[in-house]
Amino acid sequence: MDAAAREAQGGLEWRVTVPEGASVAVEHEAGAAARAWAWALARAAAAWSTAAGFAGKVWRIGADDPRRAVHGLKVGLALALVSVFYYTRPLYDGVGGAAMWAIMTVVVVFEYTVGGSVYKCFNRAVATASAGVLALGVHWVAGKTGEFEPYILTGSLFLLAAAATFSRFIPTVKARFDYGVTIFILTYSLVAVSGYRVDELAALAQQRLSTIAIGIFMCLAVSVFVCPVWAGQELHLLTTRNMDKLADALEGCVEDYFAGGPAQAKSGGYRCVLNSKASEDAQANLARWEPPHGRFGFRHPYAQYGKVGAAMRACAYCVEALGSCAGAEAQAPEHVKRLLRDACARVGARCARVLREASRSVATMTASRALDFAAADMNTAVHELQGDMRSVPSTLAAELAGTPLTDTMPVFTVASLLVEISARVEGVVDAVDELATLASFKQVDGDDDDDDKKGEAEMTTKVHPLNEPDTDVEALSPENQTANKA
Repeated sequence: MDAAAREAQGGLEWRVTVPEGASVAVEHEAGAAARAWAWALARAAAAWSTAAGFAGKVWRIGADDPRRAVHGLKVGLALALVSVFYYTRPLYDGVGGAAMWAIMTVVVVFEYTVGGSVYKCFNRAVATASAGVLALGVHWVAGKTGEFEPYILTGSLFLLAAAATFSRFIPTVKARFDYGVTIFILTYSLVAVSGYRVDELAALAQQRLSTIAIGIFMCLAVSVFVCPVWAGQELHLLTTRNMDKLADALEGCVEDYFAGGPAQAKSGGYRCVLNSKASEDAQANLARWEPPHGRFGFRHPYAQYGKVGAAMRACAYCVEALGSCAGAEAQAPEHVKRLLRDACARVGARCARVLREASRSVATMTASRALDFAAADMNTAVHELQGDMRSVPSTLAAELAGTPLTDTMPVFTVASLLVEISARVEGVVDAVDELATLASFKQVDGDDDDDDKKGEAEMTTKVHPLNEPDTDVEALSPENQTANKA
C-alpha cells in the first residue's frame, strides 16, 4: 500500500499474513494520533489515581486526630485577626508600616501545643527586646566615635554572634532557649546593620516591638482559649499508652513462644516504647512552659515522666529479647516447653497486670493498694517459676531420660528473661510511686478492712525471688523426698 493510500485511510495500515498451511491473520497498527490519545488517557488515569490516594491519606491523617485539622483552623483564625491591624486604617496608622511584623510573628511562633507556643513567644519576646536594646546602646556609643562607627558595629556584631552561636552548644541553652538565641542573633544583626543608614532608629525599633507584642498576644489568646492542646496532657497520655502496649507485648511474646505459631500483632507494641524517648523529652520540655491547667498544677513534676519512660524502656529491651526467642530457629522440644509453660504464662500475666495497674494509676492520678498487691502476686509467680526451673533437670532425668539437657536451654533462657523482666517491672513501679508522691496523687481506698488485712498478710509472706532461696521447692524435690523416706 503506497503512502497516498495510507494517508487517505487516516494513517491506518492493514497487514495480511498468509503462512503456508495457516489461516489468514489480520493485524492492525494504530497511528500516531491513536497512540497519543491512549497515552493521554493512561496519564490522566495515573494522575487521578495519585490524587485519590493522596486525598485518602490526608483524610486518614485528619480522621486519626481531628485536632490536627483544628490546629490549621486556629492558625488561620490568628492570622485573620492580626491582619486587621494592616487592613484597618486607624489601627494601621497607630503601628505604621511595621504591622506586617505581627503577621510574621504569628506564622513563626504558633505551634501545635500550648507549651510550644508559649516557649516560642517567650523566647521571641525576650530575645527581640534584649537584642533591640543592646543594638540601640551599641549604635549610640558607636555614633559618638564618628568615623569609627562602622568598625565598632561590625566588631560588636562579630563578637555577639559568635558568643550566641557557641551558647547553643550548652545543653541547658539548647533545650530551653535555642529559638531565643536564633532570634537574638537575627534581631541584633538587623538593628545594628540597618541602623547605620536609618536616622530614627529608636522609633522604628519601638514600632517593631509593639507589633511583635500584638502578634504574640494574638497567638497566645487563640492557642489557649480555642481548643487548646496541652503538652503536659500529651505526655501523660503517651506514658499510659506505652504502659498498656508494653503489657500487651509481654503477654503476646510469651504466648507466641509457647504456642509456636505466627507472631501476634500485639507482641510488637514494645517498639513504641523504645522509640518514644524523643517525644517524651520534647513534650516534657514544652510542658514546663505551660500555665496550670486541669489536674496539672504549678510545678507539676514533668521530669519524672522521663524517669518512668526510662524504666519502661529498660523493661522493653528484655521484652524485645523475649520476642526474638519466639522467632529463633533453635527451639526446645514441645514436651520440654510443657514443663514451664504454665509457670511462664503465669509470670507474664502477672507482670502485664502490674503494668496495667501502674497505667491505671497514672491515668487516673490516684494511688491505691492494688498496684502493691499486683506486684506481690508477680513476685510470688516468679518465686514459683524459679522453683519449677530447679526441678526441671530432675524431672527430665526421672521421666524423660532420652532428652539431652541442652534441649532445655532455650526454655531456660525464656524463663530467665521473665525473671529479669519482673525485676525491671518493679523499677517501673518504683518510678510510678515516686511520680505519685511528687504529683500528690489522690489516695484511694477501694477495698474493705478485711480485704486490706488479708492483702497485708499476703504481702508479709511474699518475698522477692531474687533475695530469698526457694526452700519449699528444695524440700519437695525428688532427691529430698527419697532421703526423707529413707
